[in-house]
Amino acid sequence: MTVAAASALAPQLNHRPRDPRVETSALAAIAIWATQFTPVISLEPPAGLLLEIEGSLKLLGGIANVLQSIERGLQDMGYTAAIACAATATAAGLLARNGGSRVVIERSALEPVIAALPVTILDCETSTRNTFAAIGVKRIGDLLRLPRDGLARRCGPHLLDTLDRALGKLPEARRSFTPPERFDVKLELAAEVTNSEALLFAAKRQLTQLAGFLAARGAGIQYFTFTLLHEVQNATVTEIGLVAPTRDLRHLVALTRERLAALTLRAPVRALQLTVGDICALAAGNFSLFQDSLNAQGEWQQLVERLRARLGQDAVHGISARSDHRPEHAWYATQPGTKNMAIEARPRPLWLLDPPQPLQAIASKPHYRNAALALIAGPERIESGWWDGTDARRDYFIAQTPACATLWIYRERREPFAWYLHGIFG
Repeated sequence: MTVAAASALAPQLNHRPRDPRVETSALAAIAIWATQFTPVISLEPPAGLLLEIEGSLKLLGGIANVLQSIERGLQDMGYTAAIACAATATAAGLLARNGGSRVVIERSALEPVIAALPVTILDCETSTRNTFAAIGVKRIGDLLRLPRDGLARRCGPHLLDTLDRALGKLPEARRSFTPPERFDVKLELAAEVTNSEALLFAAKRQLTQLAGFLAARGAGIQYFTFTLLHEVQNATVTEIGLVAPTRDLRHLVALTRERLAALTLRAPVRALQLTVGDICALAAGNFSLFQDSLNAQGEWQQLVERLRARLGQDAVHGISARSDHRPEHAWYATQPGTKNMAIEARPRPLWLLDPPQPLQAIASKPHYRNAALALIAGPERIESGWWDGTDARRDYFIAQTPACATLWIYRERREPFAWYLHGIFG
């Protein structure tokens, strides 16, 4: 009916013009995700997708498991689908158009199943449908009982070819979908979003597609980028890095949730684009016979990644030793998990003060918070750094407060021979 007539019957109707470009783009995005089940995929615009899964059944655990995985993944991406499986592609398409899940594996069982389907699911012109109504044809079985020559004259050879392909009497040649080499998906939002947390649903749809894309290649990623597109403002770019390659959907969603929660939007978002960097080969993990929570693999990497997503990429890092005697120059920040060089086995505090805190000296004895310190070890003399202009000449001691806190202090070996607190053991 016309929009005016529909609006008169339903005043609250929300109608939008169809956009074939967006529909085809959505179909291609689903096809990219579905490559994890089979490399043989064909697009059937505007709303159909054909997957040849026979060669993947043993690997993926049988038809029931494959169909459940497909249905669950489509729901996660926000799509509703009618799924059917048959011995021919055309028969599967007809069963899916009829709605409801049907599985017809044996080719010999196709004819009675196809015959019971209504003729309204056939892709026919209006004149052909009028002919069906005029001669009382309601089921495909009624067509199969008619003389072929007369049916071809009345409805054209295309109808007979469709029926023959559905029953496996004619071969089916279809163009295979070729997935892109890189993953770059843009999603137009139904309405502008002003809350960054509300973007998570759209982001999860794209991450689900990404997980399927990576699973098809046995690969993982170490960083990905969300670009938030605004109407007038420049795009907001959010990069998320990982310590180790992964394609774990739940972990990717958790990282995205942390990053979006910390994001302040400068303007409403009208579209969301997910771009992936280099794709890395992902080796299968080794699992023990018995679950050991103390030695779970990858937990520390996921913790680091979630902290970085919440606090920022540069807020969490590893520490490596540098060959320098000066404590403030004896380390540098590295990527978490980087193998460290051997560190000299001398007592060092984990907490260094920057800069060192001056201590009061009374009768040549260092005091901390108005209490005299007891020197329990030292001195350890450090004289280094003459080559870069920040040379140090110090005598270090391990000291203890009356409350038994252990400190690392030093005394300058040049005027005015002041005392400083440089580190705290605990």
